[in-house]
Amino acid sequence: MKHTSLLTLGLALTAFSVRAEDKPLLAVPGKVIYENKFDAAPGEPWKVAKGKWELVEGAMRGSELEADQHGAVNRLPNKLQDFVVEYEFRFQGGKSTSLSINAAKGHMARIMITPTSVAVQKDDNDKEGPDKAAIFARFPSELASGWHKVRLEMIGDMMLGKVDDLAAWGANDLFKTEKTPGLTVSGQSVDFRNFSIREATLNPAWEDVKATLPKPGEKVTPAAPAKGAAKGKAPAKKKAE
Repeated sequence: MKHTSLLTLGLALTAFSVRAEDKPLLAVPGKVIYENKFDAAPGEPWKVAKGKWELVEGAMRGSELEADQHGAVNRLPNKLQDFVVEYEFRFQGGKSTSLSINAAKGHMARIMITPTSVAVQKDDNDKEGPDKAAIFARFPSELASGWHKVRLEMIGDMMLGKVDDLAAWGANDLFKTEKTPGLTVSGQSVDFRNFSIREATLNPAWEDVKATLPKPGEKVTPAAPAKGAAKGKAPAKKKAE
């Protein structure tokens, strides 16, 4: 009987170690709201706003179309409150990609990713003011090749963004309102797979976790200059994604 109990305990500890990278941060994930491996042709409930979205090599590929003069955008209609989004992405020549969160009117927040940087930020919600964008953190990174994991957690007035091992958080009253998620791609192309949204509750150990993370605004590396900027050329303007 003791042998059986020890075996069960051993299996449980093994399972825990496998899931260690997914330990709760800001949120404790709960019931699944939506999930999609993206191993079939893109379709409902996703709504393509811009760009080309297709099934390629067992993943959903997003590509910007030059005629759009706008990054590729694919959104879900779900109106969310407290939640965790997770998925994987892979650059296939794309310039950037983001997990974009919209408010009822206008942008709210996003995790912005390029092959060399990760930014966790609040977006400018009203464009004309008085609201302003705020970058909670921008990290240098090396993401040009292979698959990488994204995680976004939003609870109350707080958000936490994580790409692989890079994590940052921030807070704003706008985050208390309903939210809709979407994926964006600048350039050609970015692949996505294993997308999920789960309900979430505040992690009881959040204050301890927060102490291990950079304070909002503490780690903001300079953004890489746009192509052509070094030669004095002004980059072409493009609508916000």
